[in-house]
Amino acid sequence: MENIPASHHARLLCRQNQLTNTAGIAPGYLQANLLVLPAKYAADFHDLCLRNPVPCPLLGMTSVPGDASAIQPSKCIQSQDFDIRTDFPKYRVYSGGKFIEGRRNLLDVWREDHVGFLIGCSFSFEDALAAAGLPPRHHKTGTIVAMYRSNIPLLPAGIFTGGHCIVSMRPYRPEDIERVRDITRVYRLTHGEPVAWGWDGAKQLGIVDIDKPDFGEPQSFDEGEVPVFWACGVTPQIAVEAASDKIEGLVFAHEPGHMLITDWTADILQRLKLGIV
Repeated sequence: MENIPASHHARLLCRQNQLTNTAGIAPGYLQANLLVLPAKYAADFHDLCLRNPVPCPLLGMTSVPGDASAIQPSKCIQSQDFDIRTDFPKYRVYSGGKFIEGRRNLLDVWREDHVGFLIGCSFSFEDALAAAGLPPRHHKTGTIVAMYRSNIPLLPAGIFTGGHCIVSMRPYRPEDIERVRDITRVYRLTHGEPVAWGWDGAKQLGIVDIDKPDFGEPQSFDEGEVPVFWACGVTPQIAVEAASDKIEGLVFAHEPGHMLITDWTADILQRLKLGIV
């Protein structure tokens, strides 16, 4: 489409159910994960993000309960044509903190008390890796990045206790890991540098079988490559599961690998001087 930013175009495709697996989509624009909660849990979840900024970096949130288009800070989504209920490719629905179904949109399950949070996504730094000659494997294979439950505990906040961090994985050669760390370190609003790497790193995270991710798809390894792990924005969904006995009503999230394309460009990280939004 002409005369609209690539980010807006991508959201329109999602709204029309024409886009999935947002890896590599709209290069240069930050991608975001989603969590939507009843308003009475919003303050606790906000505190959870502030206490766990690496796995849950907060990009923005809806400023008015029930308003699916009012995102603050407003620079995150500049277009007036925006709806958090439709502009992700796929959604997950939780009831009482437990996953019940996947959906293409949230139009008929959204309630007036829902508050949405946009969480930074590691897809946002993948363009920089590709530009440096280090493209993630799932870009080459057209698969969804592999994600695993780890033993890294989340600092609790309110009802959110007992949760653990999810990590995403990309294979790299050991001699490239320092470059990978340097490239991704500045993207603190989208998880930053890796939290662990190598086979010893996988063991330390409690990952037993690299070929059986908890989310996404297995990734192929070339000879000599090792796994490199980043904190992942699917973590809030695990926090919801851990609090299932305390949550009433419907909670929504993105389907892993199916993110929102925001209007923020990667250089916003430098303009914000790596500060907290």
